[in-house]
Amino acid sequence: MQEYWEAYMKPVDGHAAMVSLNAGVADSVPDEEYMYVGFVKVKLNNPKEDGLVWEQEGDDVGFIEDRLEMESLRYRNGKYIGRIITQGAVNFIYALKMDFEWKNTVEDAMKHFPEYSYEFGSRIDSEWEVYQKLLFPTVKEWQIITNHHACDNLKEQGDDLHQARAIEHKSYFTCNDDREGFVQKIQEMGFAEQKRSEVPFRDETMYGISFYRKDKPFYYDIDALTVELIDVSEAYNGKYDGWECALVKPLWQTQKK
Repeated sequence: MQEYWEAYMKPVDGHAAMVSLNAGVADSVPDEEYMYVGFVKVKLNNPKEDGLVWEQEGDDVGFIEDRLEMESLRYRNGKYIGRIITQGAVNFIYALKMDFEWKNTVEDAMKHFPEYSYEFGSRIDSEWEVYQKLLFPTVKEWQIITNHHACDNLKEQGDDLHQARAIEHKSYFTCNDDREGFVQKIQEMGFAEQKRSEVPFRDETMYGISFYRKDKPFYYDIDALTVELIDVSEAYNGKYDGWECALVKPLWQTQKK
């Protein structure tokens, strides 16, 4: 299994939750070598009002996480696949080959943190439902993750994310009639058509459309916009395929010599 982690916010049982997952294992799910799921639920001593963790206690969470990983490697019985912080607790989630040594793994890790109360458990999960249905992001959540990576990249290059500019989007459809309906809808929303394309995909033809509108690529603005475009694309049996824009720096930076 590869290590590649992503983090995002989502509601879990109606409460705010910060989810971290090992996205690197997604292509090998379900993995027949790891047929069980194990969890450790650690109660935070001083959670925020929304049930999430303060930065100060976040250090302790990191230490606990590292110790669990160390013991899991020592017992060679599990792979760390995700973490959920919600309702004043941290839930560490592992994929296990077998669960008969899970108790020893957890207790050997948590004995180093007597100031924290915890509970643990395990069960068979041959279809990796916990990973796929709880940890793994939905289409919209994954788009938000992608948005924030793109925003971070623009910001690192000195972009003024609050400055509106033409943002190009793409969507694909299984038939031209759906694409035509979609084009009419986005034109009503103030978008302009840029280019059409037909792309072969798995012995079929996907009907693509690129379109643009002047908007701000700031985190929350682009999140709201792309979530709306996902809904509109799906309403016409299509799939939204992301966005791109030019780098725009603040005026004082462009004039600086």
